[in-house]
Amino acid sequence: MKTVNYGLIGCGMMGQEHIRNIALIEGARIVAVFDPVTELAQAAADLAGGATVMHDLDSLLARSDVEALVIVSPNHLHLDQLEHIATYPHRPILCEKPLYTDPSQAARVAAFADSYTAPVWVAMEYRYMPPVAALLQEVNAVTGGIKMLTIREHRFPFLPKIGDWNRFNANSGGTLVEKCCHFFDLMRLILRDEPVRVMASAGQSVNHLDETYDGKTPDIWDNGYVIVDFAGGARAMLELCMFAEGSKFQEAISAVGPDGKIECLVPGPRRFWPDHLGPAPISQLVVSPRDPAGEHVVEIEVDPTLLQAGDHNGSTFYQHRKFFDVCCGRGQIEVTLQDGAKAVAMGLAAQQSAREGRVVVL
Repeated sequence: MKTVNYGLIGCGMMGQEHIRNIALIEGARIVAVFDPVTELAQAAADLAGGATVMHDLDSLLARSDVEALVIVSPNHLHLDQLEHIATYPHRPILCEKPLYTDPSQAARVAAFADSYTAPVWVAMEYRYMPPVAALLQEVNAVTGGIKMLTIREHRFPFLPKIGDWNRFNANSGGTLVEKCCHFFDLMRLILRDEPVRVMASAGQSVNHLDETYDGKTPDIWDNGYVIVDFAGGARAMLELCMFAEGSKFQEAISAVGPDGKIECLVPGPRRFWPDHLGPAPISQLVVSPRDPAGEHVVEIEVDPTLLQAGDHNGSTFYQHRKFFDVCCGRGQIEVTLQDGAKAVAMGLAAQQSAREGRVVVL
């Protein structure tokens, strides 16, 4: 069994989820971590079983035993860090979404993609949630060709982050980039098509209005609708609400075509499920043909070990297992830099549409 040594850049909550899931893969180990917050870095090193805390990014990148990199830093740091990594010997990278946060940075992402010689995987892990993967396998056969696609996320507010970076659009790219690039990626993946027009309505209605940071009130949105027209004629819609943590299911994806409908229902993080409600819900795949009419429901069980290792329905593990295969030379990148950039471009277009009250043509 080949061993792959990882360096981890960013040691917050999501960084720790990556550590727990990498630990489940035989042959994968984290040997070095970096975070400017020393306490976070030390906690991550301990969680990784004794990784070395590096006191700056250059020290980590200079290590010859680091064979792959995982970037889990705040959104607005990703692109600068990718470009800095490129000045060292190139090695495989798994980079958290979003790749960039401002429209002016798109050309820099393209330039990086053209010049970086090692594989880069963008962490769109929602693709690998077992119920979403099941929907992807059956969607065309059930629908007869998708005409309408709806993605709904009803969830909890943004969690606290170090430095409160996720409270402001300037750091996150905006909610429709930070949170929703996952869903725009899924739209492209499910429809196997490219978007041509975006129309959105969104805003900040409930969350963070009574918070201040250095005298500034957060400007991050907490709800919205986004409609996307695709080149092949299909329509897709996103519905986001971030003050709906009482929901039984956090995500619902529905695809409809001339032959029928298929949907998957995904619960939120198990650690947030109230004990007084009994066992946490199990993911479902629901198939509803038109003829003969009738609903068929299948529960999609997820390994409890994977549910305990993170907040994303086991998907972080499946993503890392595939990335590990890439690092070992026996797999292919499934979420490319181009995929990551297009998801951000859709999110930025949605932010612009909602802000300006108009359709944005892509």
